[in-house]
Amino acid sequence: MTTNENLQGILHIAGVDEVGRGPLAGPVVAAAVILHPARPIEGLADSKKLSEKRREALDLQIREQALCWALGRAEPEEIDRINILQASLLAMQRAVAALSTLPELALVDGNRAPQLACRVRTIVGGDASEPAISAASIIAKVARDREMVALDTRYPGYGLAKHKGYPTKQHIEALRQLGVSDIHRRSFGPVQQLLK
Repeated sequence: MTTNENLQGILHIAGVDEVGRGPLAGPVVAAAVILHPARPIEGLADSKKLSEKRREALDLQIREQALCWALGRAEPEEIDRINILQASLLAMQRAVAALSTLPELALVDGNRAPQLACRVRTIVGGDASEPAISAASIIAKVARDREMVALDTRYPGYGLAKHKGYPTKQHIEALRQLGVSDIHRRSFGPVQQLLK
């Protein structure tokens, strides 16, 4: 679904996306980005399709050239309390609320819309088709990946810098050996199993 044909006249459109729904550890992080119409950014794409080096370069460019951007998050204990879908929507709400410019419309990746103070349109695969959503996916992924690298030094042995909290074989094995830390999501199956 293309959105350009009926967006004329809308001044501020925010792209919104989240990263980190699947991991067993760490927060879910969302970003909201309003791109600057006079400063287009070349090469925006779904963050998962870009190399780490390319993401890092684009992250810097987005932060410098976008009209505004903001991050929002939900912590592991919030994820456990309200479930990962609701926590993702909450992180998105927080990201949009933190923008220095209020958007008139938010384009949200996926098929579930957070409650926002502006109009919302969901777009499945939006991180690949909408530049503002691509920008949000890049900012969110780089921010979360950096945080997981930092958490790796505080919680050594789990391999967080490598797998970023996702349920890899190495991560499950480390959980068995080291036990569940306070950054692990206790409501997620593999963690729940070990707590039993």
